[in-house]
Amino acid sequence: MTTARVIRFEKTGGPEVLASATLDIAAPGAGEVLIRQEAIGLDFIDTYHRSGLYPVPLPAVPGLEAAGVIEAVGAGVTEFREGDRVAYPSGPMGAYASHRLFPVARLVKLPDGVDFEAAAALMLKAATVECLIRRTFRVEAGQTVLFHAAAGGVGLIACQWLKALGANIIGTVGSEEKAEIARAHGCTHTINYNTEDFVARVREITDGKGVPVVYDGVGKDTFMGSLDCLSRRGMMVSFGNATGPVAPFSPAILAQKGSLFLTRPTMMDYVATREDLELSTNAIFDAIKAGHITASVRQRFALEDAPEAHRALESRATTGQTILIP
Repeated sequence: MTTARVIRFEKTGGPEVLASATLDIAAPGAGEVLIRQEAIGLDFIDTYHRSGLYPVPLPAVPGLEAAGVIEAVGAGVTEFREGDRVAYPSGPMGAYASHRLFPVARLVKLPDGVDFEAAAALMLKAATVECLIRRTFRVEAGQTVLFHAAAGGVGLIACQWLKALGANIIGTVGSEEKAEIARAHGCTHTINYNTEDFVARVREITDGKGVPVVYDGVGKDTFMGSLDCLSRRGMMVSFGNATGPVAPFSPAILAQKGSLFLTRPTMMDYVATREDLELSTNAIFDAIKAGHITASVRQRFALEDAPEAHRALESRATTGQTILIP
């Protein structure tokens, strides 16, 4: 029996509903391993689960990505062994813990050269970027794209990867400090949406043509403006709700604004099978090895300080990636 320190919530609400607890964990069952977690990723989806925006069964331990070391293996597990360095990018939920049981079907080995903090910071976010720019809308060299929140955890990875693909990136940010960070990670043009009209600037940068794709994880505050940044038959990729969910609207708006396409992907559907999980994580590890993407861990919190970490993330006080240390 292993005793794990966890963060859990018994009701939905603000960061204050997160509380420390201890849980006894049994030996791993068939197809499972016990992981001692070394670093845990913090993601906006964690706040959606906690707030109730994305309902989950309660009580719950949040978190979908982490990295650590296998301490025990269950029956039938042959592809992993005790001592393996491992990580996961897509849950199941329960990452806010010092130890946890995990199904091997959703687990990958960490290659040499990728440390625990980088893995925890990158896995879910890089898997999100991979599905956005390689499979939702496959970006080609020379294309100009708009990526909102370019200095955020997903945004910095996207800027690096898009630059490696030869794309031109227009990134929105909330301050000049964040603009500098985004540019340092490959963003071609930055727009401070607090002081500039991002629609007008995108049209100016593209000589009035607009962009073929907008990646919008901000939500309601930018959605309609994002549609106005698209070129004819452009694709709107709405993948997050940092400022709240998008309000209902008539599909006719898509026709009026240039026969636009709209998709609302979730990374979980792009790594739902073992084949897709390996496709995505192999692409991430290849990009890391090639130097195309690197972790930018700019905030570290102790696991017990998860409420403070959530407050920092939701107030947009963070840049790059944030991790929790058990």
